[in-house]
This record gives sequence, C-alpha cells and structure tokens, in this order.
Amino acid sequence: MSLEEIYNYRFVTNQLSTGGQPTEGQLRAAAAGGFTTIINLAPINPGRSLADEAGLVHSLGMTYHHIPVEWENPQESDFAAFEAVLQEQPAGKILIHCAANFRVTAFYSLYALKHLGWTAAQADEFRASIWAGSDYPIWEKFIGDMQIKWKS
Repeated sequence: MSLEEIYNYRFVTNQLSTGGQPTEGQLRAAAAGGFTTIINLAPINPGRSLADEAGLVHSLGMTYHHIPVEWENPQESDFAAFEAVLQEQPAGKILIHCAANFRVTAFYSLYALKHLGWTAAQADEFRASIWAGSDYPIWEKFIGDMQIKWKS
C-alpha cells in the first residue's frame, strides 16, 4: 500500500498531503512514511469510514483529530476548528482527509489563502484539481462567503 493510492490523493508539500478516505493499509503506510498527524474532516459513515480510525491511528503512534464537517452544511465554526488544529500542530508530516478530498481541498485552500500567502488563483487551482466539473452551490457559497469575510 502507498499513500498515492488514497482516493484523490494530493501531495501538497513535504510536510502535508491530502486525500479521500484512506484504508487501514494506507494509514499504516502513512505511519511508515513518517506522518505524525492525521486530520479527518468526514463524519463517521458506516460502510465508508474505518470502524475505529482514531484507535488505529493512535496504535500506529500518530495523533488523530476529527472535525466532522457535514457535506450539506459546512460551517464557519468547522473551518475555525480546522484552522486551530493546523496552527497547534508541532513540526511533522500531516495527512488531511475526508471522504473524497472535496472538504479538505476547500478548507486547506481557504487556510492557505488566509495564512500561507496563497493567491486566490493558487487556491482556485488547488481546489480545481479535485472540484473541476463539479457543481456544489452550498460549497461555492461557503468558500465565497469565507473569502469575502476576510476581505472586509
């Protein structure tokens, strides 16, 4: 198993990767690859989630954070929790995932725009690698509202 096999996997930096729901084997590969933190933005969904992802991640010596973001109702408070978790992380490799890397690319692009000096074009390009051809008005509004809020 390799990280690159994670559904919609994206290498962002040497310290950060994103993807859809990893399998047990892929989480083991993450631990073997030096990842220290797993952040999950997907709600628990039997049949799509691992039975005990938190327990598995902890057993592999990694830190686990779960911020369940409802697909149909992303909230500013969800982003604030994500922002706080990222800012609290010590140095180390981080894998951020959700079900299919949609929530993650939305949240990470907003985070990078707000905190890492990304331009709007860079954020749009990062999201487009997953979102291209998709039509999710709730998320488009959420992303737009967050960007507008920071400009005011």
